[in-house]
Amino acid sequence: MIIVMGSVVAQQGRYAQALALSQEHVARSRAEPGCLAHAVHADTENPLRLVFIEQWASALALWDHFKVPASRAFAQAITALAQGQPTMAVYDASTLAVPGRGGG
Repeated sequence: MIIVMGSVVAQQGRYAQALALSQEHVARSRAEPGCLAHAVHADTENPLRLVFIEQWASALALWDHFKVPASRAFAQAITALAQGQPTMAVYDASTLAVPGRGGG
């Protein structure tokens, strides 16, 4: 499973626009093949920061997501609303079994 974690700090006065744009992107992305989860969250410590958490079935599914014109347009639009550069980290993860809790 591929995990993506990212964030963006909106410019003062642009948070509502950044949030609406992000919610549209999340809703669209959830319908893409290989998307297991995609969400945007408000940072409780920084009122201008949005945090993204995504799960993808494979690296190929994520790369296909990056190729979607609407995804590229989102990246450009959210960067234009940001203070500085948005951040993104991609991880290749596996589910761990927790003793006594199942999983794996």
